[in-house]
Amino acid sequence: MKTFLTFCLLCCSLFSFGQKIIYNVDGETLNAVTKMPQDWQFSFNEQQKKSYEVILDNVVKQSGEHSISIRKLNGQSQFGVIDYAISQVFKGKSIELKGFIKMDQVDSGFVGLWMRIDGKEGSIAFDNMQKQQLKGTSDWKEYAITLPYDSEAARAIHIGGILSGSGKAWFDGFQLFIDGKEINKVPVKQVVLAQAELDTAFSTSSGIAPFKITPQIINNLTLAGQFWGFLKYHHPSVARGDYNWDAELFRFLPAVIQAKDNKELSNTLESYLDKFGTPLPDKVERTYKNAVIKPDYGQLFDGSVFSETLTAKLHSVRNARRSSSNYYVSLMPGVGNPKFENEKPYLKMSYPDAGYRLLSLYRYWAMINYFFPYKDIIGTDWNKQLSVSIPEFVEAKDAKSYVLATLKIIAKINDTHANIWGNNESLNEFKGKYKLPFKAYFYENKLVVSGYYSDTLNVKQKFLVGDIVTAINGKPLEQLMKEFLPYTAASNYDTQLRDLPGFLLRGNTESFTVELSRGGKKVTETTPALPLYYYRKSNDVAENSAFKLLSDEIGYVYPGKYKNGDLRAIKELFKNTKGMIIDMRCYPSDFMPFTFARYIKSSSTPFVKFTKGDLLHPGLFTYTDPLKNGERTDDNYKGNIIIIVNATSQSQAEYTTMAFQSSPNVKVIGSTTAGADGNVSSIILPGGIATMISGIGVFYPDGTPTQRVGVRIDHVLKPTIKGMVEGRDELLEKAKEMLVDLSK
Repeated sequence: MKTFLTFCLLCCSLFSFGQKIIYNVDGETLNAVTKMPQDWQFSFNEQQKKSYEVILDNVVKQSGEHSISIRKLNGQSQFGVIDYAISQVFKGKSIELKGFIKMDQVDSGFVGLWMRIDGKEGSIAFDNMQKQQLKGTSDWKEYAITLPYDSEAARAIHIGGILSGSGKAWFDGFQLFIDGKEINKVPVKQVVLAQAELDTAFSTSSGIAPFKITPQIINNLTLAGQFWGFLKYHHPSVARGDYNWDAELFRFLPAVIQAKDNKELSNTLESYLDKFGTPLPDKVERTYKNAVIKPDYGQLFDGSVFSETLTAKLHSVRNARRSSSNYYVSLMPGVGNPKFENEKPYLKMSYPDAGYRLLSLYRYWAMINYFFPYKDIIGTDWNKQLSVSIPEFVEAKDAKSYVLATLKIIAKINDTHANIWGNNESLNEFKGKYKLPFKAYFYENKLVVSGYYSDTLNVKQKFLVGDIVTAINGKPLEQLMKEFLPYTAASNYDTQLRDLPGFLLRGNTESFTVELSRGGKKVTETTPALPLYYYRKSNDVAENSAFKLLSDEIGYVYPGKYKNGDLRAIKELFKNTKGMIIDMRCYPSDFMPFTFARYIKSSSTPFVKFTKGDLLHPGLFTYTDPLKNGERTDDNYKGNIIIIVNATSQSQAEYTTMAFQSSPNVKVIGSTTAGADGNVSSIILPGGIATMISGIGVFYPDGTPTQRVGVRIDHVLKPTIKGMVEGRDELLEKAKEMLVDLSK
């Protein structure tokens, strides 16, 4: 990730120009002990190592002395991989990887070269050829992938080969080029590092030994978390990048844990704060007259724990003269959502030690406390949540427990954008590595069979569309829902029901016994499970056109496939219609709030206003001026418009709905939307746990919120079990009915 800050406090040349380095890109140089290619990695974890065999093949090769093969054995890992890392930075703009691939019986998944460019906080560019879907059996063929290369942001390059799914693949003849030059001939670049980057004292361990939780320790760690998070975003020295703030936590945490009472805790933190000096005071008096959300400092200033002298010193930090830039966070230009920078992912720590687990909690807690625009409506006291979560993080006994503790607090902010994203092995272990062979969704608050992944297991004969799932593997559905709801991160209950099947229909057993209610009678069926990554054609009917006529008088637009280039054709096709349906049960594939709005909205009026944070006053959120759309033109649409929404209408779909419904000829029908609007901000936590938040507050011009509650709906309607079984789209039917009535 490119940083917009320059820190010249201390410079460190990683490598000097012209230094001769030979890279083992082709894998021909072998390690004397392992007899495998030197500096290459052949799996990312133990599970992957058990699932995919990687060997040096001296017989099947394209060039040189050998190739490297990957073969699927068994197990649950989705893919096998070989990886070569280069930790130097180069001068250039484009990087190309070439290599030869041979395949044998790759019947599922794909084969590819892969390349990833890492920055300080994780991946900034990636390609693994998945879109090309190479599979089957084929002889040697050369392939190439190219990525943009940002020499300011890059810190490492990873290259290799990947086999996802079954079969076997061989890789040989890897070559790497930057701006067309072979990597061994490209000089490395001098990199200027902030002082924070040079502190690597705790890069592999926090040094915090396991300890038992007591009420006093929970109190100590809660105050320490508030103290650490406050200084991270308020102290000018930290903002300049003078300190590795992760490492600084581990320097004072042992004394915090050992503090026997509040006086000792206060003395410990005050002594530590003194090392940073007293910052210069700001010349401008701070007021929060226009605040939508005011900063919350927890117990730091209430006098309940800290001494008068420590409190006074913290006041000086709060009132310090701060720069409009911060090493750990910036605000995106134009939009204003936070961009969390220079946060180390500690990718190899799938199960971090106790200190790093606390770091994960503190990092996330502080980000939400000072830069989450909806902190005031998450539904829980965020300071108390820190105390509640401390034992869960400290006592997490393995990688799965750590991931679940993290997911649980992520779910507490009630933001559908906030989840654990990407393929997380520990989360897969919790949810289950197998799945039921049918699809089911909630209708009328019941989990109902609605489609299939496959009928090869006689699924259609055992499970009928319309069957209500009442128990799985002996557990009543209500019990399963109660177990999984705390980990189902979403803004509202409708969206939790949207996502719960992703938990309920999975497990770690190779067969499932399912109790069903069919026509009021109890039915029990047992079926073999499908592997988690099994996908075949389902019976779901996807909308296949961006726009069409439903009748001579009604037009239909599906934003999930709409492109702004379609607008001219839509105007021509719809010119004689009396009504239009916009089916927003999707994620728009193009940005429509201003282009399409000019067509359907004949005057320019406000449709939205935002709140955004403040780097000078972390924790403060204020409104921006309302934003307008619409324009009177010769071809404004004259008919009535119905927009259909439900829980799948999320983020841009909600924003687009707001943009359209500000026109008086637009009505919205359906049910509660996902309630997660605003440009997203990415967050990375130790162990490479990736999550996001809605980064700006989105409100109607009158201040009506959208977060958690969703967009305004004129006519609430949900589909029924009966309608689903009959194959009817009841919301679409209602929209057509309303347009007919409105045209009379």
